[in-house]
Amino acid sequence: MNTPRPFAAISQMLDERKRNSAPRQPGPLRRRIDAWGERLLGVVSNRSFAQEAEYESHQTKLDYVWNTAGLASWGVIFPLLTIIVTQLVGSEQAGMFSLAFVAAQLLMFLANYGVRTYQVSDRDEEHSFAEYQIQRAITCLLAIVAGSLFCDFHGYDEAMRTMVMAVVVYKTVDGFADVYEGRLQQMDKLYLAGISQVLRSAGVFVVFALLLLITHSLQVASIAMAIVAVVSLVLFTAPLALLETPTSNRRSFASIGRLFTKCFPLFLALFLYALIDNIPKFMMEGTLSYDNQLYYNALYFPAQAILITVGLVYKPLLARMADAWNDLDRRKRFDFFIVAMLLIVLAVTVVVLLFMNWLGIPLLTILYGLDFEPYRSMGLLMVIAGGITGGIDFLYQVMTVMRRQKSVLRLYLITFAFSLAIPYMLIHVSGLRGAIMGYLIVMAILLALLVLEYVSVRLMYKRHPEDDPTYLAAKARARRNAEGDTARPADNEPDTLDVERAPESHGESVPHSVRREARTDRPAHEAPRPRARAQHAAPSDGTQEFSPREAARLERIAREGGEVDPRFRARRALRDRQSRRDSE
Repeated sequence: MNTPRPFAAISQMLDERKRNSAPRQPGPLRRRIDAWGERLLGVVSNRSFAQEAEYESHQTKLDYVWNTAGLASWGVIFPLLTIIVTQLVGSEQAGMFSLAFVAAQLLMFLANYGVRTYQVSDRDEEHSFAEYQIQRAITCLLAIVAGSLFCDFHGYDEAMRTMVMAVVVYKTVDGFADVYEGRLQQMDKLYLAGISQVLRSAGVFVVFALLLLITHSLQVASIAMAIVAVVSLVLFTAPLALLETPTSNRRSFASIGRLFTKCFPLFLALFLYALIDNIPKFMMEGTLSYDNQLYYNALYFPAQAILITVGLVYKPLLARMADAWNDLDRRKRFDFFIVAMLLIVLAVTVVVLLFMNWLGIPLLTILYGLDFEPYRSMGLLMVIAGGITGGIDFLYQVMTVMRRQKSVLRLYLITFAFSLAIPYMLIHVSGLRGAIMGYLIVMAILLALLVLEYVSVRLMYKRHPEDDPTYLAAKARARRNAEGDTARPADNEPDTLDVERAPESHGESVPHSVRREARTDRPAHEAPRPRARAQHAAPSDGTQEFSPREAARLERIAREGGEVDPRFRARRALRDRQSRRDSE
């Protein structure tokens, strides 16, 4: 059948316009996806991640923006999913989902093993990235096994067990992705780690919400959530870290064992803290109905906003905090940062408290479709507890930078004993209000203990600098430089980022003051040369064109006989000649 003439003319005109028009250009998002696909295909075809990095480091503004977005997306995923579950399948199942998520988050601390801060502050890569990956794979497998044992212990039915294990797998993938995001932060590309967190959280939320809306099955939605997390890890997070950071294939089982040993106090302290934080929820399971779990977690989410906000401020500064602590000349600046950060925590807590009393309770009522007005006073108490936990979280990171993990562990053990007694009694007396009051009291005890520990350590090091591991490290490094020993310490020697040491153990860290001594090649007891001469010799500094971290990395590669930037090698040789002339 022939097309009528008017329609044939229109069709001919459209075909001619299509032939004459320029091809449609893909949008920026499509271009980025295509470029990323080409990089992945290059990895598959070459069977290697040895490609040129495309993203620059030291992007401070991007670090803050994307780290903020990443932490925010990671923090809000739990409350958002809980709201979706409450609206679609009811408060009882939402309480069950909340308990499953809480258990999975607790097991994520086992997966992380407290290594993130240690990895980021490993400024001279005492442990290779390959060793960090192997260590994290082991702890993630242990977390999944522990999740299965948790289900067996509680005797969950098949539906509850499926949901719990799916959420556990999702949070374990979060823990495994953390080692790659930590590598990006270690290499000063924190903004890429933030992008990774945003993509994973957004994908999980969209798929979970859609499938729950379609199927009204928590089990199906939870399984899909775990699958999305695995896909994002395999296709984006892991390749991004491997493509954008230097290759590190050195593996030593002895080094992995030391990593487990050194970070065990970190893990135990974090795990104990998470257990202390969640004990009221587990104690409520056998005493109160599941909808109380929902109310408790809903009231806790505004308090969690304080914890997230505090993390947004200090986490991008962890590496600089480590540098300030490891430089004996910058300890006062380190103390000032601690005081300023605690004042910020207080200010954020007051703001959230005012918001909660004004709009917070009505907003929770709208979001969850439940009446939260009878819980107003409990919500305010929970916000105060959230401010306290923000201070605790920050002080814990400070103690890690100071390498006082064992001291923190002792404090957590003391607090854990209180957490077993106080919430139990108050829950049986006052129900949900007793759980919140018990949580507040226990957190206040822990904060007071951490503040006292920090003050006592600072006073001790001020009065007895010979007990300060950083001071001992400076002396040991200067002594090695005087003897001409620039090789890596042997496996049986104290390593440069060990945990707290007794004075006689000569434990070492790697402060910038030590690096300055290393560049001068002078004995520790020799007085520095006049300032004018040091300034005259400044152009010969081999690290002048490189960041401190990059210079330290290139120095290590040069010592091991690897290939480095020719400019760095030439300036390093010039610096050595200048040092020899100065010593003569």
